Amino acid sequence: MTGNTLLYLDGVTVSFDGFKALNELSLVLEPGEMRAVIGPNGAGKTTMMDVITGRTRPDTGRVVFGDATDLTRLDEPAIARLGIGRKFQRPTVFEHLSVYDNLLLSLAGDRNPRFALWAKETPRERARLGELLATIRLGDDRERPAADLSHGQKQWLEIGMLLAQEPRLLLVDEPVAGMSDAETAETADLLREINRTRSVVVVEHDMAFVRALGAKVTVLHEGTVLVEGSIDTIQNDERVIEVYLGR
Repeated sequence: MTGNTLLYLDGVTVSFDGFKALNELSLVLEPGEMRAVIGPNGAGKTTMMDVITGRTRPDTGRVVFGDATDLTRLDEPAIARLGIGRKFQRPTVFEHLSVYDNLLLSLAGDRNPRFALWAKETPRERARLGELLATIRLGDDRERPAADLSHGQKQWLEIGMLLAQEPRLLLVDEPVAGMSDAETAETADLLREINRTRSVVVVEHDMAFVRALGAKVTVLHEGTVLVEGSIDTIQNDERVIEVYLGR
């Protein structure tokens, strides 16, 4: 590992009732990098995210973030405070609140829900919220209840809620599942824009979407890295074709 490493998984193994969900998994992510992670069901993608965010403790191995912090020694809230945000496949937003108030509640800092909804935000916070609304393509929907958004817009709102917490690393799990083609293309643009200022890891099955990200691809199989490279390298690799893509 070098000083130019944001995240380093070093020989991580996780077993569930004798089944190795991760098997000596090692992976390096550089600052400012976007990485797409693909692989068949059961390859270990979700378990990898769980280990990074502290939901699952590995049997062996280290997960080193930033300045040599071993994430395996920390709980989920501590890892989130370090600057790792995770978006799960199903969006979780406050349905009865407006888009704006969802973002307001999520701003980094000491904002409990009662304070956030009754106190006036500062000019600096208003400016930040305006930036977030523009980034997630919801500027015209700021006063709409989150319940009224489309599935894709709810995904964007949740991404915005994570960005409001100023993460250094954003983990995104199957963001375009259930989206229209137009929303899928917009989401690729959104993640590329986010990647200008922070690192992003995307777990996804949609290969056209992975190609649109223009990112390095890691293929997991049986809990370890099968191959890494560009999307063209991956799609022409005989091992990947055999275990995942098919012919």
